[in-house]
Amino acid sequence: MSLNLAHYLQMSAELHADRSAAVFDENRISYGELAAMVKRVAGMLRSLGVQKGDKVGMMIPNTPHFPVIYYGILHAGATVVPINTMLKAHEILYHIDDSDVKVLFTWNLFYPETYHAFRDSGTCRHLIVVARPGDSEDLPEGMSFSTLLETSPEADMEDTMPDDTAVILYTSGTTGFPKGAELTHFNMFFNAFYVRDNVIRAKPGDIVLAVLPLFHSFGQTCIMNAAFLAGATVTMMAQFETKKTMAVIQRDRVSIMAAVPTMYFFMLNVEDPDAYDLSSIRMAVSGGSSLPLDILNRFEQRYGVRLLEGYGLSETSPVASFNVLDRPSKPGSIGLPIWGCEMRIMREDGSFAATGEIGEIVIRGHNVMKGYYKKPIATNETIVNGWLHTGDLARADEEGYFFIVDRKKDVIIRGGMNIYPREIEEVLYAHPAVLEAAVVGVPDEARGEEVRAYISLRQSAHVSEGDLSAYCAERMARYKCPKEFVVLKALPKGPTGKILKRVIKDCVRKGEPIV
Repeated sequence: MSLNLAHYLQMSAELHADRSAAVFDENRISYGELAAMVKRVAGMLRSLGVQKGDKVGMMIPNTPHFPVIYYGILHAGATVVPINTMLKAHEILYHIDDSDVKVLFTWNLFYPETYHAFRDSGTCRHLIVVARPGDSEDLPEGMSFSTLLETSPEADMEDTMPDDTAVILYTSGTTGFPKGAELTHFNMFFNAFYVRDNVIRAKPGDIVLAVLPLFHSFGQTCIMNAAFLAGATVTMMAQFETKKTMAVIQRDRVSIMAAVPTMYFFMLNVEDPDAYDLSSIRMAVSGGSSLPLDILNRFEQRYGVRLLEGYGLSETSPVASFNVLDRPSKPGSIGLPIWGCEMRIMREDGSFAATGEIGEIVIRGHNVMKGYYKKPIATNETIVNGWLHTGDLARADEEGYFFIVDRKKDVIIRGGMNIYPREIEEVLYAHPAVLEAAVVGVPDEARGEEVRAYISLRQSAHVSEGDLSAYCAERMARYKCPKEFVVLKALPKGPTGKILKRVIKDCVRKGEPIV
C-alpha cells in the first residue's frame, strides 16, 4: 500500500479549498492555492531531473513558501532535507553533501552563504532562489523560484511506500558532526496524526501559531503537519520576538500554540502583559527542552490554560511521550508514551530498571527512524536490539509517567556523587532575580568535577554570589550546590531558543569567554 505525506495536504485542500491554509503578515494563501503550487513545485523538480528518492534541500524560513516547497518535494517522491537557517556556508556544505542533495532551495537573504556551499558542493546541481513578494530573485547564480513556478506544469503525485524516506532531519551534533535521521512517510504521518487528535486536538476552525522553526522536527510535526492534516489555519512568524508574537496571537485569535520553554518564559516576563489579549488560546504545548516548573505554574495561573509538556527527539519523528488533556498532568513529568510507542528505563547493564529507579530512556515503536543516513555504525550504536537509546536519564513512577532527570552526558560526578544539573536549574529558576540558568561540570583536581552555574538576571535585578549560595544551600544538599556562579547578559541559544550547554562546555574546555 502506498503512502505519501503530501497526500493528506491534497485531501485537506479538497475539503477546505477556500479556507486560509497559511497566514504571514498581511499575506494569506488558501488550501486550494497551496495545493496547486505544491503540484507545480513537483513539476518543477521533475523538469530538473529529480527522480523518486532523490534528496532536495531547503533553507527557507517560516513563510508560506516553506509548506509549498516541503510538500512539493514529497509530492514529487523526493526526500526533503530541511536546513537550519542559521548555518554558515561550510555547515550548509556539510549538510547538502552528506545527504546527497541534488537541488537546493534558498531564501534570498541566505544567498551569500548558500551560494558558497552550492559552488563547492560535489552533489548539488541546481540552486533555486526564493524571495518574499517584492524582493528580487535575480542573483548572479541560481534560478528564480517565482519564474520556475509560473512556467512549471502541475505534476501527479508520485507513489511512495510507507517505509520510503520522507525527510532527513539533522541532529544538532552535540558530539561530532551532525547526523541525518531518516524518517519515513509513515513515521511522519502517524506522528502528526497522533498529535492532531491527541495532543493539540486541532480542528478546521483552529488558528495554529508557527513560531517554532519549521526546519526543526517539533515545528514540522506538531504544528505544520498536524495543522494541515486537520484543515486548520497556520499563522507564521519568521522568528520569535516576544511582543510581536503576543500581538500576532491577539490579531489572529490564535487558539493553539507550541513553543519551547524559553519562549514561554519571555512571554511571562514581557512588559505590560495586560496589553495583549491572549484569551483565544485554548491549547498550549511545550517541548524541545525541559520545562521549569515555575514557568508551567505561572503560565497556567496567568492564562488559565494547561501547559502540556512532551518529549521526543529528531530520531522519533519527534514525539515519544506527552501529557494529554484527558489524563492528569504531573508537575515535572513529560507524560505518558504515545500510542504504539514503548518507552522503558534501562540500566547500564542493559536490564530494565525498577519503578522510580534512574536510568536511560530507550524507545521502540512506529515513530523510530530508519537510521542515520549513510552511517550504519552510528545507527547500530544508537539502536541496539530494536531499542533507540536516547542518552536521556529519567525515572518512571508507578502509573507510567516519565520524569526527565538529565542528559546522560550532562551528569556531574563530584567526589563520586552523581549530580543532575536540571535539579539545580529548577531551584535557580525559582529565584526571583534569575532569568535563565544552565549548570555544568568543570574540571576540579580534588573532586574530579565541580559545579558551576551560568545565569542571566531579570531586568534591573541584582543578586550576589553569596546570596545565591545561601539560597541553594537552603533548598538542596550541600554537595549539589554550585561552587561558582557566572552572570552573563544572556545564555547561548539555538534556533528554537534552547539553551546550548555544549557551547558553554566548549568554552569551558578551551578556557574561552562565553559571548
